[in-house]
Amino acid sequence: MQLSFLRPLYQRPGPWCSVYLDASLDTEDAHAALDLRWRGLQRQLAEQGADEPTMAAIDRVVRGHDPMPGDYGLAVFGAHGQVVLSEYLSAPPRRDLAAYAPLPHVMPLLAQRGEQVAWVRVLADRTGADAMSVSAGGVPRRAHVVGRESYQLRRVQPGGWSQSRYQRAAMEAWHHNAGDVTAATVELAERVGAEVVVVAGDVRATGMIAAQMPDRWQDLVVRTDAGSRAGGADQTLLDDLTVQTIAEVADQRVNAALDRFGTQEDVGAGLDAVVAALQRNQVDTMLIVDDPSADGQLWIGPAATDIATEPDQLAAVAEPERVRADAALVRALVGTDAELTVLGADEAPDLVDGVGAVLRYVDPVTPGRGGA
Repeated sequence: MQLSFLRPLYQRPGPWCSVYLDASLDTEDAHAALDLRWRGLQRQLAEQGADEPTMAAIDRVVRGHDPMPGDYGLAVFGAHGQVVLSEYLSAPPRRDLAAYAPLPHVMPLLAQRGEQVAWVRVLADRTGADAMSVSAGGVPRRAHVVGRESYQLRRVQPGGWSQSRYQRAAMEAWHHNAGDVTAATVELAERVGAEVVVVAGDVRATGMIAAQMPDRWQDLVVRTDAGSRAGGADQTLLDDLTVQTIAEVADQRVNAALDRFGTQEDVGAGLDAVVAALQRNQVDTMLIVDDPSADGQLWIGPAATDIATEPDQLAAVAEPERVRADAALVRALVGTDAELTVLGADEAPDLVDGVGAVLRYVDPVTPGRGGA
């Protein structure tokens, strides 16, 4: 999981207000229930010492957000009178939460977000296509492609001497339109760094589009005849296939990280080893087991690599701060351009301390399991 979207949270000092709220609008009294839950979280923030300007800024986001249908949640992070980041959650959080601390409490957001896969989906027929893409950060883009060729786009059978001429013209028009769709698809895919391209709709159109995709995208193309551009068409099968394809890519990425970790012969395993590797800007990807009950703590200084299990390890830091371990680890990952893989408890039952790291390089001083 890329964490660059969190950078604004670490470009200013704390303390931070972190709020997770079930904002579902699935009942008639949903607005009243939301107001009641939010008031309870406000009281918790006030009891923890949160400042009024920041709570007021978060209040404006909670009460003024654009409602979504169904079950969903909000995650909001603010400091010094400003909301720096707010995100919709695709489902309500495990529990409503309000925290006031030196670092933002982002682990619940990352655990719920999971692996973010950039993707493109194209729904095509022989006259054009409707395309959309979603970046790894969840930003959607859309494109509507109208084919350049308006010539008869159905292969007719007029009979007589002109039949072959009509058919050639129709095929040329289909190929031209498929070329336009392909160009638009490649542009979207390159813009978001797509890891999967779903090409759906008319069988002949999808075949032409897939065949014209550049070599570097060929292995990422998934073709399906599900979906239709016709008005009112049921897209359920296409939506299901898209979700399944994205989930498979996400699973492959997690398995690849676990495989890379496994080849290190226990180097980078355990909290001590991970912290030591972060101090040296050595972590490529950190693995962490999602554990909402975790309450471990670490010590930090002003720099991203100022992270330690004991304060005396930060000799150059005048006043080290004691913070949540997961918050300190994520800050160090963001500051060193490292990635994160969140695992379920059943995916890595033997991971020491519930944390490990795939390293950018291994040297003789790298601690092994539990530290050296």
